[in-house]
Amino acid sequence: MIADLSNQAPELDVSSWFNTATPLSLGMLRGRVVFIHAFQMLCPACVSHGLPQTQRVQRLFRDTDLQVIGLHTVFEHHTAMGPEALKAFIHEYRLSFPIGVDAASPDTPIPRTMQGYGMRGTPTTIIIGRDGKVRHHRFGIEDDLLVGAWLATALAEPLPATTVPVDIAGCTTDGCAIPDEISRRIETGKR
Repeated sequence: MIADLSNQAPELDVSSWFNTATPLSLGMLRGRVVFIHAFQMLCPACVSHGLPQTQRVQRLFRDTDLQVIGLHTVFEHHTAMGPEALKAFIHEYRLSFPIGVDAASPDTPIPRTMQGYGMRGTPTTIIIGRDGKVRHHRFGIEDDLLVGAWLATALAEPLPATTVPVDIAGCTTDGCAIPDEISRRIETGKR
């Protein structure tokens, strides 16, 4: 089944998380733009291009409400790419964005999220808009400039009227700033 670009993005089916204290879900991220990089440790294009690009995306868009997610989606060499190997890989490559492990399927070597999105392999780039709909879905190496343009376009889209943002205004990956209204009250001594 391939994700229908006119419908809501399928929820992530993740068995474990790295680099985040709280498991992530697309439902909790509604109102934010989500950049997903699906990869495997033993995928040469993922290691040489996809993961470095994902790190650049995280660094360049850190002051926006973009959520970067790595999805380790193993469809071959399952025993070589278990959780301990992934933990060492994340450490060695200094990956700092949240990484979910795509849940195994009991019937096929293709993991569940990979099936839900109809991914053809790794690397795969997926961009989900603030409304939860897939804006971009592509297998293979992506050009940095195109990825930046797609992300800038998605980030410029207004928040849907029915969407309530999860984050408090003024929060970024570096912390939460006191809103201007509260700052003015503090300065004037009003509560």
